[in-house]
Amino acid sequence: MSESLTLSLDAMGGDHAPDMVLKGIRIAHERHPRVRFLLHGNEASLAPVVNRHKTLKQVCEVRHADGVVSGDEKPSQAVRRGRDSSLWRAIQAVKEGEAAGVVSAGNTGAFMAMAKLVLRTLPGIERPAIAALMPTQRGDCVMLDLGANAECDADNLVQFAIMGEVFARTVLGLDNPTIGLLNIGTEDQKGTDTLRQASAVLRESSLPIRFEGFVEGDDIGKGTVDVVATDGFTGNVALKAIEGTSKLYTSFLRQAFGSSVMSKVGYLLARPALNKVRMRADPRRYNGAMFLGLNGIAVKSHGGTDALGFANAVCVAVDLISNGFNDTIRGEFLKVQRASGLDAATLERAANG
Repeated sequence: MSESLTLSLDAMGGDHAPDMVLKGIRIAHERHPRVRFLLHGNEASLAPVVNRHKTLKQVCEVRHADGVVSGDEKPSQAVRRGRDSSLWRAIQAVKEGEAAGVVSAGNTGAFMAMAKLVLRTLPGIERPAIAALMPTQRGDCVMLDLGANAECDADNLVQFAIMGEVFARTVLGLDNPTIGLLNIGTEDQKGTDTLRQASAVLRESSLPIRFEGFVEGDDIGKGTVDVVATDGFTGNVALKAIEGTSKLYTSFLRQAFGSSVMSKVGYLLARPALNKVRMRADPRRYNGAMFLGLNGIAVKSHGGTDALGFANAVCVAVDLISNGFNDTIRGEFLKVQRASGLDAATLERAANG
């Protein structure tokens, strides 16, 4: 990154804030030394630490905020009562042009609700979606929505697919990424009316995209497509199932290698290979879920992450900004509107076969 930019951080969001945030900034600074940070939170907690560290003092500005949005607070309550919170202030700095993007490890629902209210959505997008990178046998893929929209219509799914395709091109560097809609089967007649309508629209679209049709749950790990689009309910269930399975097999390996003396010796011999596997599947490496479709860059870090994970979330925000992600999204949806790919007539035609 040749030009400097400023990020706005909710310094009080997350299970281990603010220490995790401050340590994460130091890691992120090593990767992106030209990035500056606005830290929103309790000045009495933040300022002494920032002033003690030369690196933090050089790149950080502390902005006091009295309130903190708790992890169990309902989004509606947070929006009504959280105008003086570190989360609201961090988002507001993006709207006012003081920062190019915002990162928080705080309450996901509150973050999304506030960001949508303050930043609004991009033209042509009805709902923002939560997107994240997933490890696969072929590399990484992007999956969305992961929980922002439990119920979606065909328009929403098509928008998610296009946003995911732009993300794969601008951030993953793929020239012509493939797209799939998550379904209970790959056949055209499978799934709900909404899925079939969205599939028909994507197939008929004049956009230069590679829509591969429906994919199933096991296609995520296979890396069958580069972009997996789905509604937030299904996406969140799939994500949690993948995370749970990963933890299950990790516990199986730990038990197996500790079951006997020979197993422990085998672990010592296999440790270099196991370390490679652990690094490849390290959730901190994939930390940083993007709120795609907002009129501003917003990245959600996992609430329980450590400094390394938060630094990776910061780097995701830097990548989105540096690659002009939102500008590309605007251009793609202008093409969609010109092609009338999402109008009511197209959906009606798709629904009627």
